[in-house]
Amino acid sequence: MIPHEKTMVEHLKDRPFALIGIDSDGGRSALVKIMKEQGIGWRQAVDAGTSGPLATRWHVRGWPTIYVLDQNGVIRYKELRGQALEDAVVTLLKEKS
Repeated sequence: MIPHEKTMVEHLKDRPFALIGIDSDGGRSALVKIMKEQGIGWRQAVDAGTSGPLATRWHVRGWPTIYVLDQNGVIRYKELRGQALEDAVVTLLKEKS
């Protein structure tokens, strides 16, 4: 998914859009290494698996879990991948305009 996410972030860089990742694989130092190796430039947080505070609050049962939120923080789409994910984001950005 990372290659498409990179492309999507680049396509939407001048729009009111943010991609936020949550990593649960090994702590901050492991995440920093992965971000550097993969060229990930968007915000990331570290959580402790599906029992961590972020996963618990957002009802994450497995990774990856994808939520697309609108400008009011309402989950509008779930579990989209690839072009469908980007299309959903663009649809929400048009609503804001």
